[in-house]
Amino acid sequence: MGEHLSLFVNPRVSQADAPPQECAQVLEPRDCAVASAEIRTWPGYRPTPLRPLKAMARAAGIDELLYKDESTRFGLGSFKPLGGAYAVYRYLLRELSARGIVEPIGFAELVGGKYADIVSKLTVTCATDGNHGRAVAWGAQTFGCACVVYIHTHVSEAREAAIASYGARMVRVAGTYDDAVERAARDAQTPRWQVISDSSYPGYTDVPRDVIAGYTVMIDEMLTERALERAPTHVFVQGGVGALAAAVCAPLWWRYGAARPRMIVVEPENAACLFASAVAGRRVRLGGDLKTVMGGLACGEPSLIVWPLLSVGVHGFMHLDDNAALDTMRRLAAGEGGDTPIVGGESGVAGLAGCLALCSDTQTAGKLGLDRHSRVLVFGTEGDTDPELYARIVGESGEQVRARQTSSGSA
Repeated sequence: MGEHLSLFVNPRVSQADAPPQECAQVLEPRDCAVASAEIRTWPGYRPTPLRPLKAMARAAGIDELLYKDESTRFGLGSFKPLGGAYAVYRYLLRELSARGIVEPIGFAELVGGKYADIVSKLTVTCATDGNHGRAVAWGAQTFGCACVVYIHTHVSEAREAAIASYGARMVRVAGTYDDAVERAARDAQTPRWQVISDSSYPGYTDVPRDVIAGYTVMIDEMLTERALERAPTHVFVQGGVGALAAAVCAPLWWRYGAARPRMIVVEPENAACLFASAVAGRRVRLGGDLKTVMGGLACGEPSLIVWPLLSVGVHGFMHLDDNAALDTMRRLAAGEGGDTPIVGGESGVAGLAGCLALCSDTQTAGKLGLDRHSRVLVFGTEGDTDPELYARIVGESGEQVRARQTSSGSA
């Protein structure tokens, strides 16, 4: 096994045609359909590209490598608006319904200020490593409610400023992401405050379900618009608290049944709570500072509602050191072998980095059937959301990479 790669092949993975019934609390097909129908009406919506990385696939020794590029989603630089902003919208609908407003309410009614006298008195809040907070703040600003965002010690000043630019009040908490989560939950006991999080805990499950449902728009785009001409054999997806992984796992399981792609969750070695939970056979909370360059994945505990699904739906759990992500960012930006140059952020390339690392170790890759016939799907979940850090890592700015992308005719 490679020096910087650890893989756990899940002995509990299910071969059933559909997720077990007890997993239905995470997500149902109707949730995904409602989210997709709503989000597709939002101004600025357009499907993000699914980019073939042909040269990188050849170098890795696999048949096909597809990269779902979320770096342009709603101009926020990551996939997070699909979940964070959508969950803000759903929360506001519930509040209006509780006040007896039962007529259909869409994007236009909220943005137009029809219910501003109610909405303006509500506050959404969250903890974040950067991208989720930006999405929640954007949603709050768009729909007209207030927003307070909690960040932890290791969140960069650039990411803090980006969130604040959408009108959020910022609170920095000493410690880790999980410390910020706990502080946000305590402060949200204030009347008319609501936590908007992709992580769940006892008594808090409705909002995380909305977040996950929003994330599934990425899968819906690929399946309904026939971007996936052939079903992938393998899917590599970032870890974190597991919400994104759940949003990928369930729809692919519904679509392909027992023949679904093998799914591998990738985490930083210093914040691998899903890996540790898989090994233990139960949800595990990690200690320590969880520090990693893949800051968006620096989470110490799996989400309560997603673990039952991931524990039987994921084929393999792996973790990598930070250098694997940094090298992958540079390779994507270079556009090696004629591939489209792509701006991929530190957390956004984790799935691809995991795929490349596993392919470089043929003996370990064989444990999951990863070989020259494999068709792999990965999710590029962020771009240069911290432009200065990105430029330091890659050696050129995101704008320079995008300029080469445009000149190649692949934008």
